[in-house]
Amino acid sequence: MIAPGGTLLQFACAPGSLAADGGGQDRNGLYTKHLLKQIAVPNQHIDLIFSSVGAEVYKESKGKQMPYRVSSIMIAENIYLNPIDADSKWSPSPSSKRTPAPKTCSTPSGEHKPQPTLPIPSSSANIPANARWAQNGVTVAGGKGKGNATNQLNEPCGLCVDDDQTVVIPDCKNHRIIQWKKDDTTNGQVVAGDKGQGNRLNQLNQPTDVLIDKETDSFIICDWGNGRVVQWSRQSGTTQGKILIDNITCWRLAMDEQRYLYVSDTLNNEVRRYQLGEKNGTLVAGGNGSGDGLNQLNEPTYLFVDRQQSVYVSDEQNHRVMKWNKGAREGIVVAGGQGQGNALTQLNNPNGLFVDALGTLYVADSWNNRVISWTQGDKKQGTVIVGGNDYGAGANQFKLLRGLSFDRHGNLYVVDDGNHRVQRFSIE
Repeated sequence: MIAPGGTLLQFACAPGSLAADGGGQDRNGLYTKHLLKQIAVPNQHIDLIFSSVGAEVYKESKGKQMPYRVSSIMIAENIYLNPIDADSKWSPSPSSKRTPAPKTCSTPSGEHKPQPTLPIPSSSANIPANARWAQNGVTVAGGKGKGNATNQLNEPCGLCVDDDQTVVIPDCKNHRIIQWKKDDTTNGQVVAGDKGQGNRLNQLNQPTDVLIDKETDSFIICDWGNGRVVQWSRQSGTTQGKILIDNITCWRLAMDEQRYLYVSDTLNNEVRRYQLGEKNGTLVAGGNGSGDGLNQLNEPTYLFVDRQQSVYVSDEQNHRVMKWNKGAREGIVVAGGQGQGNALTQLNNPNGLFVDALGTLYVADSWNNRVISWTQGDKKQGTVIVGGNDYGAGANQFKLLRGLSFDRHGNLYVVDDGNHRVQRFSIE
């Protein structure tokens, strides 16, 4: 269904299914319980409230109850259900709201930009055709339960794998960026944040993505809860970041070889490309309201940009992956798009993306607890490469997948949100 103009609708369960009643001493149904819990959190954006409700219901029901959401909200300001202190969160005044850039998909102009070494571009990952991976993962970060110690994670959202196989993770509910070296999977090192939840320049608020810009030797972080993208030097002794883009409901980031930054905006259902230092950006995908048309997106989340500057987008609530070629005014469905489900033709809340040098697309099929691949030119059916073994904590299981990536050897890394860990699956 399509939401009426200016509304956000969320149902307790997916079409054709039933919602769980409260059990034991719990008088509320499962959905209502988590809705009340999230509404009680002060200064939490409405988009995060309903995303969190959906994820928590899914996790507590062990994958059996899947809330369904549609939205047609198209604004560039905050919506809070429980505003407490306007100074404690991103709260733009009318004069500070983003002025929308012209909604065109033009080719970037300007001087030639140097081409830095970025973390594992598609052609650097050595993944042969018909590759196979170990079916049991090895924990390389976290896995010690939910917590804020340096050997723990709290709902990690994504990851970035550096050239030396260092794994950098936005540790969302700990409000920090933490990295694990290849040879030390016991404890991580906090590299940004860790000063508590807040909006000061030495703080983060539920960061959801991170990438490494080798040109400036810095992290670029999607500071979701503060509605901003920040840059944080990797040099030892760095205590705070600087704001690159403000007043944006950013969710995920990507960077191409010309150092253009791409940001998905879940509230405005669009993806924009920015030159570093630019504030408004250029529309490259979506921006035509929430919907399932080829020129629309419905909660775009994860991104991947290939060497031709084609943008791949996890169109989460449409349960599909879209490819927007450079300069295109509408996208192409390259995976899913056959409704929400667990058939090999379907996806269920797709999240992390990766495209290898052969054009094979890898998708973290989040609520199906599997990683699935689509070969170039075949959008009809995918192939499960790891997972798909029900909801659980086993070495071959997941509890709500988020990001994924590969190292240059072709080993697969997967963020397992509900198990508070990152798993590596070795290429065989």
